[in-house]
Amino acid sequence: MSDKVVTRFAPSPTGYLHIGGARTALFNWLYSHHVGGKMLLRIEDTDRERSTQAATDAILDGLSWLGLKWDGEAISQFERAKRHRAVAEELVRAGKAYYAYETPEELAAMREKARAEGRPPRYSGQWRDRDPSEAPKGVPGAVRIKAPLEGETVVHDLVQGEVRFPNKDLDDLIILRSDGVPTYMHAVVVDDHDMGVTHIIRGDDHLTNAARQTVIYNAMGWDVPKMAHIPLIHGADGAKLSKRHGALGVEAYRAMGYLPEALLNYLARLGWSHGDDEVMSVEDMVKWFDIADVNKGAARFDFAKLEALNGIHMRAMDDQKLFDIFVDTLPYLEGGPAIAERLDAAGKARLLAALPGLKERAKTLVELADGAAFLFAQRPLALDEKAATLLGGEAKTILRGAHAALSGVSGEWNAAGAEAAIREFATAGGHKLGAVAQPLRAALTGKSTSPGVFDVLAVLGRDESLARIGDQID
Repeated sequence: MSDKVVTRFAPSPTGYLHIGGARTALFNWLYSHHVGGKMLLRIEDTDRERSTQAATDAILDGLSWLGLKWDGEAISQFERAKRHRAVAEELVRAGKAYYAYETPEELAAMREKARAEGRPPRYSGQWRDRDPSEAPKGVPGAVRIKAPLEGETVVHDLVQGEVRFPNKDLDDLIILRSDGVPTYMHAVVVDDHDMGVTHIIRGDDHLTNAARQTVIYNAMGWDVPKMAHIPLIHGADGAKLSKRHGALGVEAYRAMGYLPEALLNYLARLGWSHGDDEVMSVEDMVKWFDIADVNKGAARFDFAKLEALNGIHMRAMDDQKLFDIFVDTLPYLEGGPAIAERLDAAGKARLLAALPGLKERAKTLVELADGAAFLFAQRPLALDEKAATLLGGEAKTILRGAHAALSGVSGEWNAAGAEAAIREFATAGGHKLGAVAQPLRAALTGKSTSPGVFDVLAVLGRDESLARIGDQID
């Protein structure tokens, strides 16, 4: 086998790709790319009652949206059950595992007795060394691995350090149920071995699983992959991450208007850092990431930080690239479909021209859509409350003069020409520039805030600009 690093992301398709899973996928992807290896994808769909195709599709879609491309085909754990059974039976033949024949009621009584005697509720091992000929007739047994009875199992963890587990605490766990269905603990080991996985990077809630799985690796005489158990994500208040903190599916972050690059940047910084660098491109992260630099402590998810970082990425992004992402995301955004409906060739040109001004005032694509709505609004414009206030009093008189001044602009219609005409009108009439610009903005956009009013005039064009101002005079 080659010494090339192979990582894997192995989600269960019982729901969406949540934010903690996305970070686990990212760390696997970054590390494998950093060292020139590859990341495989395995769908752990052995829980047939809870696994759904819709969840599998959501996971694949979420990874693709984030740009976390896996190598080769996604593997179904369920479809490998025959191989898992074969390995369990091989362990029985080798004397490393055995059939146990307790009923559920007997196991419950065993646990209760242990509790009553102040012992951990572990399996007693009563079938461990019995002769198979003693097996009750017609009763299917479950296969249990023989865990070592003395000493320690040591997990050499790249994040947590050396973690020791007394073997007396690792009872003989079931690897094949009495109905012939492999357990998760066993299937994972067989799959990771067969897929050539060299590094297992996953949440630190799997740390005790690592010790139990090491027992299975050792029983088969297989190399134990290097392990890295990364800290879980908590809410800003330090409590375990829940939906109120942001433990949502990745698709919810797309609908909230976050850029994939910004979300990856933020997730990478949850538990890992590179000096004082806060803003990173995907290329930066691949270059700098090392799993050994991940912190042991839980990271805190903070929406305000994510939003601020998203705004930085939006402002730094090339206009055409941001435009393409925005247009692709419109179907998922609040108010987006209404914009998408009106996005003909002229609308696209108008939007692209307005982007430099729009992106300066937005931290998310939802805010960008809200800011861009005036470009596609139908006349006469609906005014928000503040805009309506700005158009009261002497504003109508000022607008009439501004309309006349703009109507007289000759030659090419652009921001500079419009600004010169308005400044000349304001000076001649003894108005402050703001006293003219504010009602103009309200008439042109229906809002009290927008990109620079002269940029708005340029983007809307002569005819539309004059018509919108005219609507508020009449």
